[in-house]
Amino acid sequence: MDVSWIPGDSDLLVTVVAGLVVLGGVGAALVGKTRKAPPREAPPARDDAPVAAPPAPTEAPEAPAQATVESPEAVDHRFGRLRGRVGTGLGQSLLAIFRRGGLSQDDWDELEETLLMADVGAAATDELMADLKARLKAAPDGDPRELLRAALLDVVDPALDRSLALGEAGDGALHSAIVVGVNGVGKTTTVGKLARVLVAEDRSVVLGAADTFRAAAADQLETWGSRVGVPVVRSHQDGADPASVAFEAADRARAEQAEVLLVDTAGRLQNKQGLMDELGKIVRVVSKVAPPSEVLLVLDATTGQNGLTQARVFGQVAPLTGIVLTKLDGTAKGGIVLAVQRELGVPVKFVGLGEGADDLAPFDAAGFVDSLLGE
Repeated sequence: MDVSWIPGDSDLLVTVVAGLVVLGGVGAALVGKTRKAPPREAPPARDDAPVAAPPAPTEAPEAPAQATVESPEAVDHRFGRLRGRVGTGLGQSLLAIFRRGGLSQDDWDELEETLLMADVGAAATDELMADLKARLKAAPDGDPRELLRAALLDVVDPALDRSLALGEAGDGALHSAIVVGVNGVGKTTTVGKLARVLVAEDRSVVLGAADTFRAAAADQLETWGSRVGVPVVRSHQDGADPASVAFEAADRARAEQAEVLLVDTAGRLQNKQGLMDELGKIVRVVSKVAPPSEVLLVLDATTGQNGLTQARVFGQVAPLTGIVLTKLDGTAKGGIVLAVQRELGVPVKFVGLGEGADDLAPFDAAGFVDSLLGE
C-alpha cells in the first residue's frame, strides 16, 4: 500500500474549510431562487368585500376660466362725485370781472370776450350779458356770485327734462336708443358707459355694433359689453350693412325680452351724404321693431362751436333728443353746454368727466353751474 500521502492535521483543516465554502455557495443559490420567485396571486375578491378608493391626485385640475362681470357704480350722485373735474375756467374769469365793483365799458367788453372764448356762442353770450346787466341794475349792491349764478342757471335751464326716455326698469317693454356722432368724440366708449349706467339700474340691455366701417369699433363694444354681461350683436365682416346689423340687434333684443337696445353707429365726417343716408336707414329699420325713443348725439366738449355744426347736420337726419358731452374735464370750453342747449333746444343729458368706466354721469344743471363758480 502507498503511504506516500496520509492527511495530517493541517490537511484535515483545509478539507473542512473547503467543504464549508461549498455548502455556503449552495445555500446562497437556493436563497436567490427563493427571492426571485414571482409573488403568489391574491385570491379573487368577494362580491361583498369593500372596494378600495383610488388614490387622490397630487394636484387638482384647474377650473376653466370664467369672465369676470363687473358691478357698475350706482348712478345716484355720480355727477356730485365727478363735478370737481369740470375743469372750465369760465366761472372764475367771470367772477374776477364782477368783483371789480362798477363795471366800465372795457369790463363789459372783456366779459363778452371771455364768454365767446369759452364757446358760449354769440347768441347765448348776448342773452347772458343782457340778463346780467338787468340783474345788476335791479340789485346794484347784490352779491356778484349770486347774480352770476342765477343768470347762468337761467341759460342752463334746470327745468329741462334730462332723463332718458327708456321707460322704467321691469316695465316689460323694449325701448331703443340710437347713438350718433362723428369719429373721435368717444361715441363707442359712450355706448359702453351708457350700458353700465343702465345695468346699474337693473335693466337688461342688448348692444348693436352698427359701426361696421371702423374695424375696431365692434371689438371695442364687445369688450364693454363683456365687462357688465351685456350681449353684443355684431358682424365679423368689415363694411357689412350697418342697417342689417341694427335690425338683427333689435330682433334679438325683442326675442330675449330685453328692456333696452343701444345702437352704436358709424361716425365718419358729417358732410358725407352716404353716412347721413345710412343713419336714416338705421332709424327706419330699428323702428320696425322698437321706434327709437332716444337719439343721442355725442359731442366732444373741446371742439367748441364745431360741435354745433355737427349737431345741426345730424339733427336733419334724425330728431335729436339729447346731447352727451364728452371730455368736459380739463377744458376751458365748458360754455358749449350753454350754447348747444340754446341753439338746438335739446338738453345735455350726460357728460363724460374722466377716463374711468363709470365716469359718465347724468347732467346736473345746478351742480354744473356751481362747479363753474368753484362752489
